Amino acid sequence: MGEETGWGATGGGGPEPLPFPVFVLFEAALAPLALVLGWALGIHPLADFQWDVKAVLGGVAAALPMLGFLAVAVRWPIGPIARIKSFFNRELAPVLEGCEWPDLALISLAAGVGEEMLFRGVIQGGLIRAFGPAAGVASAALLFGLLHPVTAWYIAIASLLGAYLGVVWLASGNLLTVMVAHAVYDLIALVVLLQDRQETRGE
Repeated sequence: MGEETGWGATGGGGPEPLPFPVFVLFEAALAPLALVLGWALGIHPLADFQWDVKAVLGGVAAALPMLGFLAVAVRWPIGPIARIKSFFNRELAPVLEGCEWPDLALISLAAGVGEEMLFRGVIQGGLIRAFGPAAGVASAALLFGLLHPVTAWYIAIASLLGAYLGVVWLASGNLLTVMVAHAVYDLIALVVLLQDRQETRGE
């Protein structure tokens, strides 16, 4: 795999970036996909979902280590981290510029719910049932990373984050916890990266 893959360059005469609503709809569509796939496999993606304030607070706490990594990456963007940041500035930032925080919250919530229902609720759940907890978490995390093909390093980072969220799910026993952790991380990451881009450009 090449070091840069991307969904379509925005410069040099490449195709225009997809509009923001398309990204929201894509993330939101993962929830019904999880329901259909879960039905086919006999796995209910929300079987371990319970509304609980403790689970929400646990999700916020679980987001903190990921946000710590984000802070270091933004503060010292070296090597592969710099290339990932460059991808964000080139490919995603033009789509997100002009979005208010409710827009960013919407796509973060859609990603947190949809991706966790699919990857943790169905895929990891099925793999754990077939191969046991360790192999199930590792396999689901690897698939999670492979489906985030920004750069080769981003696949590795996404796989590690997927493994972390998988362990959080096993430890909490509540899918709500990882949904909140995922959504909180995405929201703050988008806000921070957009703000950092504006400061770099002197806006």
